[in-house]
Amino acid sequence: LSDELKEHLNQTMTENYAQHGKDTITSAVDRLQQDFKCCGSNHSQDWMLSVYIRSEQSGNRVVPDSCCKTITPACGRRDHPSNIYKVEGGCITKLEQFLADHLLVIGAVGIGVACLQICGMVFTCCLHRRIKMDPY
Repeated sequence: LSDELKEHLNQTMTENYAQHGKDTITSAVDRLQQDFKCCGSNHSQDWMLSVYIRSEQSGNRVVPDSCCKTITPACGRRDHPSNIYKVEGGCITKLEQFLADHLLVIGAVGIGVACLQICGMVFTCCLHRRIKMDPY
């Protein structure tokens, strides 16, 4: 999971952020960075490779505005630690920690859903047998 997360999150941030038709990805990355108080997949310098930052659309930003501690228009032009979240390990580390902390809940929900489906199959088999034994 960790390797897949590292590969795909970095790729998503650098290639799809703020691109035409990718509004849901852009809002998801913005929310990830704001909720987890992080910037970039591994560190804030990951944004230097981004298609968005290299384009005219960025307006000379170094990082997206969602990296800022207090979001103001064009706050991403300055990447000083007082302005943006400079977290060691970036968003990947924060996301991995979140998943690890909530793994018990995620597993319990998965087991609960599996038990419900097994009960449904047992009841369906019982109903099927009952209908076969007692024709109209």
